[in-house]
Formats: sequence, structure tokens, C-alpha cells
Amino acid sequence: MINVNEYFEGAVKSLAYTTPQGRSTIGVIEPGEYEFGTSSHETMTVIEGSLEALLPGQDKWQTFTGGQTFEVEANTSFKVKTEVQSSYLCTYR
Repeated sequence: MINVNEYFEGAVKSLAYTTPQGRSTIGVIEPGEYEFGTSSHETMTVIEGSLEALLPGQDKWQTFTGGQTFEVEANTSFKVKTEVQSSYLCTYR
């Protein structure tokens, strides 16, 4: 089953699905800044565009572009911002 997720008044949308390897979402982020909480370990890969991420325990934003990945541990929060519409794949393992 594919589930549709919508956050921040529609500025972030994703499709969630489950494979034998686990849960994943593929989504699009509109320009802006957003904060997300995690309940499980997340690996986020930028597909297209660019995301700046402020990861837990860090004080500097890091830029990730197409094909680049960052990880966030469970039960934390992180921020992302973008100036262009960007897409991502997030796996929860």
C-alpha cells in the first residue's frame, strides 16, 4: 500500500511504501526551512535539487546535492532548508 504524507501546509509531500528491506518515502520539498523529528534511524538521499541540513549536535548547516546522503539517528530532530524545489528518498532502518 502506498500512503500519501503532507507536512507544513503542503510544502512537503511524500509517498510512503514498504519493501522487504523496510519503510521508505520519496518526496518533494518546496523552498523554505523545516524541522523534522525522527522515531527511527533515517537515511536521506537527495535525488534532485539541493538541501541544506542542520543535523543533531551540529552548529553548521551542510549542503547536500543530487546523489548525496546524510543520516539521522532515531528520536532526534533535524532541520532542512532549500531555495529550490528538491526531491529526496528517505529510508527508515
